[in-house]
Amino acid sequence: MNIKKYLLFFSLIFCFALLSNNLQAQTINQQNFSNVRVDDLTDEQIRQIIKQIQSSGLPESQLEQIAASRGMQPSEIAKLRARVEAVNAKSSATGATDATVKGKDGSKSRSFEGEVENIASSDDKKTEYAADVALQSLKSKIFGKELFSNASTTFEPNLRLATPLNYIIGTSDQLLIDIYGYSEVSYNLTVSPEGTINVPYAGIVQVGGLTVEAATSRIKNKLSGIYSGLSSGNTKLSVTIGNIRSIKVILTGEVMKPGTYTLPSLATLFNALYSSGGPTDNGSFRNIEVIRNGRKVASLDVYDFLLRGDLKNNIRLQDQDIIRVPVYLKRVEIVGEIKRPAIFEMKENENFNDLLDFAGGFTERAYKARIKVLRNTDTEQKIADVVADDFSLYQLKSGDIYFVNEILDRFTNRVTIEGAVFRPGQYELDSTSTVKSLIQKAEGLKEDAFKYRAYITRLTDDLNTELISFNVAKLLSGEVADIPLKREDVISISSIFDLREEYKVTINGEVRLPGEFPFSENMSLEELIIKSGGFKEAATPQRIEISRRVKNSDATSKSALSAEVFIMSIDKNLNIEAAKFVLQPFDIVTVRSAPGYQIQRNIRIDGEVLYPGTYTITKKDERISDIIKRAGGLTALAYTDGASLKRAGDISTEIDKEKETLKIQRFQQTQKIAKDSISQNGENLAARNNFVGVNLTKILDKPGLKEDLFLQDGDIINVPIELQTVKVSGEILSPNTVIYNKNKTFKSYVDNAGGFSVNALKRRSYIIYANGSVRSTKKFFLFNNYPIVKTGSEIFVPKNLDKRKLTAGEIVGITSGIASFGAILLGVLNLLK
Repeated sequence: MNIKKYLLFFSLIFCFALLSNNLQAQTINQQNFSNVRVDDLTDEQIRQIIKQIQSSGLPESQLEQIAASRGMQPSEIAKLRARVEAVNAKSSATGATDATVKGKDGSKSRSFEGEVENIASSDDKKTEYAADVALQSLKSKIFGKELFSNASTTFEPNLRLATPLNYIIGTSDQLLIDIYGYSEVSYNLTVSPEGTINVPYAGIVQVGGLTVEAATSRIKNKLSGIYSGLSSGNTKLSVTIGNIRSIKVILTGEVMKPGTYTLPSLATLFNALYSSGGPTDNGSFRNIEVIRNGRKVASLDVYDFLLRGDLKNNIRLQDQDIIRVPVYLKRVEIVGEIKRPAIFEMKENENFNDLLDFAGGFTERAYKARIKVLRNTDTEQKIADVVADDFSLYQLKSGDIYFVNEILDRFTNRVTIEGAVFRPGQYELDSTSTVKSLIQKAEGLKEDAFKYRAYITRLTDDLNTELISFNVAKLLSGEVADIPLKREDVISISSIFDLREEYKVTINGEVRLPGEFPFSENMSLEELIIKSGGFKEAATPQRIEISRRVKNSDATSKSALSAEVFIMSIDKNLNIEAAKFVLQPFDIVTVRSAPGYQIQRNIRIDGEVLYPGTYTITKKDERISDIIKRAGGLTALAYTDGASLKRAGDISTEIDKEKETLKIQRFQQTQKIAKDSISQNGENLAARNNFVGVNLTKILDKPGLKEDLFLQDGDIINVPIELQTVKVSGEILSPNTVIYNKNKTFKSYVDNAGGFSVNALKRRSYIIYANGSVRSTKKFFLFNNYPIVKTGSEIFVPKNLDKRKLTAGEIVGITSGIASFGAILLGVLNLLK
């Protein structure tokens, strides 16, 4: 028989578990997914769906069935599966490591560690990623590139300077010839296409291809026969250039915008380069050629200008000059702890020291003893070291990348002392440094130093740490041998306050500044009261309670003391001559209030009384009827049935009411109640939750009854004038305010407001009376028994909750659960027979 009982018990448990799983599946299937578009869902929403399925105990593989039971379209189900797999893959994937670092100028450059990792790794993707980073950062890292890419920089020729003596005169130049002295005359002559000018009275003079200095001499010789003063010096001759002609130059090779450019005849090589945008990424900055009449006449090195401000090869251009920018022959990159990390173009005879000069030299934290270089061979890459002695001999190879690392964050001669000394910190280590000498350098021990044990933290040869303890007092007195110090030793001397719990005392009650205060030896009770700001007006010095910790309590006794309590009486003036009670650490002092001490408590009465306003409660048992008498009684228009009492209540009650309000609002939002219904319910609840429904008519007829409440601090009594309307709101066709008629019923007022709406929940209708009390509708058999309506009331009809029909999947699940439960019951009954 007992076996059958056990079988029945376990069968019922199994049935309960089965029904629980069905209910869980039903809960998951409550939402309708027929209108859901997977493309509109965010990754976070997809994760929430996965979490919901996992929390319900169902496997993720059933996602399609669950989505189908919710009404999701087959095309959307396939998208959902793909999105779930993508989100899972994204969550489990590891992020790629950034293999670039910022240079001193803000440009990105590859770090040495990142390059070595890419080289050592066999993963092709990492190598491709490093190559992409290098290509993206190439433009901004080429030294000198920014000179021509800066839009605010201009290299326009100065056309207002004095005529250079070496200026070559050409066709269309305007010559200004001034003769002054004994004779004064000026000529404005233009050079003909044949290179000649026609000087009045002197004839044709050939000046084309001559410098200004040579042309002046030729013109002077020609005019000397006309103006004799030119030979004697009494007459002077001046030749200057007026309008500057234009010249055409050709830029070819590795320039950003090759072609033919029209420039002023005073233009230089830099003017032409700037007009063309400068060299390309493959162009040379060190060997820019000027070709004139088929031969190279000048070679410009931009580095001379950038590094030294030297413009010696910035020659003035002539018509039909050709500027050729060849491809670079050798480029190397240097990054790390140098002042100007970039890619530099090197000449054949330049070595690593020249590269350092171009890069501005090492920074203050550079490791100068050894430089890492990454070099390309014919088949692969290799790493080499360049020591400081070989800097001037090391030959550079195009494509080299040089890495300058930081110095180690270590010290060759540092020891540290910390703790209870006057000058803790880091000190120099020399051959004579010992623990005693280091304490003396730190200005000695503080008064609170713990002298019985200190320790040295030291690095061993295998880079582990060991602790060496010593007695500070005996070491300083010479009773034990002094300890020599080693590199990176750390001496720690504790304070006695570090080795014990912080001592405090606590005072609370009727003092001005209650709280915790630091404990001091021989602190008295009166001194603690002074620290806390002194007594409040309500304090009594006759009964001060001090509770003290018990250190030696009998742990085996049921009645063992858990605290020791002292009741003290002291002088209210805290006289210093009075006997004092000495406190101990962790004492808790409580200052009680004097018996019978009361602060004033006020209430307010408003409305139809003769003398409304604020009144002070004179006795503990003062009632509503008493305060009405003190206010002079009621006026002729007072409506006693509508009188209300508003009572704030304590803080905990208010918090509970706020939580209840939030709970109601969340429930309504979950059930998708209409917005107007939510706001109306919240408004009514917030407006009425502090009102106490009182019957002032009964109170005044028979004062002293239980309905005649005792007054509390902050109460507000309101006696309104007689109200003549009834407000109807909620699920009504036309919510409004109706004139009160004592012959009308609850239903009549609703009909006057248009009647119930389709969504009205009639059986939950209620009425709020003018005094704040509430009456709800009662159910009698199949009929609704509505409450009586009084003047000034408010009728509210809530909204009926929307009922959702079960889906096909839910019906199948519930039916399967019932069938399984029935089959199990039949099996159990067969066993019991």
